[in-house]
Amino acid sequence: MKLIVGLGNPGKKYEGTRHNAGFLALEYLRNEWGFPTFRENNSFQAECSEGRIGNEKIILTRPLTFMNDSGNAVQTLMHFYKIETNDLTVVHDDIDISLGSIRESFDSRSAGHNGVEDIIAKIGAKDFLRFRIGIRTARVASGDTSFDTAQFVLDAFPPEERALIGSLFPTLETRLRERVMSPTSSSQRP
Repeated sequence: MKLIVGLGNPGKKYEGTRHNAGFLALEYLRNEWGFPTFRENNSFQAECSEGRIGNEKIILTRPLTFMNDSGNAVQTLMHFYKIETNDLTVVHDDIDISLGSIRESFDSRSAGHNGVEDIIAKIGAKDFLRFRIGIRTARVASGDTSFDTAQFVLDAFPPEERALIGSLFPTLETRLRERVMSPTSSSQRP
């Protein structure tokens, strides 16, 4: 069994924002894999969609605890389903990666991402796979002292950025199949 978590903030106010790149990615995966519509599960404090790819059960999850408390939902799900950290994958935005790029990491620190930091704190481990979706634009990189990072991540993607982010999702899906669904994924990581 694999748990794939997309990070974001719940509610209409945050739909389509940069910080919700993980939610957008999971919606793409759900559609691509033909999984059922996300359903809210109050016990898990999350929206979940379950399905199978081959013989592997997959739980797609979008925490409803807001970004900074993402670990609550992840910890509850992992405990309930007895999921090991090496069967956990987290998909999230990353302001330190250029827009239009996606990076994979394993067993790494949060690098200042509050949602990832909360997951690490709640589950007591960092040895899980992460797919980091770049949202860094030229304005972020410019060093503009008036730049407000918190506001930037909570702003909606302009259409051209949204299209660029969406163009990454097929690559994400392929890499997830290769890395997460492979027979050696539970015992071997990079």
